Amino acid sequence: MQRKSLSKACFKQAYKPLFFFKVTMRLGVLFSGGKDSTLALHLAAEKEGVACLITVISKNKESYMFHTPNIDEAVLQAEALGLPLVLVATEGQKEEELADLERAIAEAKTDFQIEGVVTGAVESVYQASRVQRICNRLDVWCFNPLWKHDQRALLETLVEKNFKVVISGIFAYPLDEKWLGKQIDQKMIARLVGLQSQYGISPSGEGGEIETTVLDAPMFKKRLEILDSAIEARGNSGVYIIKQARLVPK
Repeated sequence: MQRKSLSKACFKQAYKPLFFFKVTMRLGVLFSGGKDSTLALHLAAEKEGVACLITVISKNKESYMFHTPNIDEAVLQAEALGLPLVLVATEGQKEEELADLERAIAEAKTDFQIEGVVTGAVESVYQASRVQRICNRLDVWCFNPLWKHDQRALLETLVEKNFKVVISGIFAYPLDEKWLGKQIDQKMIARLVGLQSQYGISPSGEGGEIETTVLDAPMFKKRLEILDSAIEARGNSGVYIIKQARLVPK
C-alpha cells in the first residue's frame, strides 16, 4: 500500500477516528498507561490490529511530550493486556526528546512491522503535530481517535466501559491532595465539570491539570492491584505514586 506524507492542507484529515479507514492495519499505540492512551488503544483494537505498545519513559517530570506519573507501571499494564511493549528512555529535554520518540516508533516499525501509530491526543496540537511529523518521516500513518472529542463524554465513556482509572497527578488550583488516588466515577466527573465552569479547568486534564493511571480496562486480561502507594503533594501540585503493584485475576 503506497503511503504519502501529509501536507499542511490535509493535516486536519489525519485526526479522523479510526473507523474512517476500511483497510486493516498493524498499529503501534503510544501508551502511557493513562486514560487517554488506554481508551485510544481500546478504540483502535475495535477496528484495526494492534501489534504493540510504545512507551517513552522520561527522566524529566516536567516533560512537554510525555506522561510521567506511574509511567513504570506500563510494563505491568502491557502484561495485563497481553501485548508486546517497546520501551525507550529519554532525558526529557524539550524538542530533543522527540528524537527518542522517533527511535521508539522506528523500533516498533522494524520489530513489529507497524503501518500506523495511535495516540491519545485530544486537544494538544503541540503533541499531535510533532507525532505527525515523526510519522511522516518514518512513512507510517498517525491516528488520533480521541481528537476534539467532548471531554465530559470521554470521561463518561470510561465509566460506561468499566475502566478503572485513578488520578495520579494534580497540577492546578483548586485541586489538592484529596483528589490523588481517587477513582474516576460519575460523581467525580460531575465535580470536574463543575470546576470547569467555575475555574476553567479542563475536565479530562487537557490543560495539564490532572494525570491518570489505568488499573483495569475491557482489554485487560488481569487487573492491577496496588499493594503500596504514597502521596507527595504541596498546595495544588502533587502525585499519587504506586510503589508496588501486582496483577490479579478479574
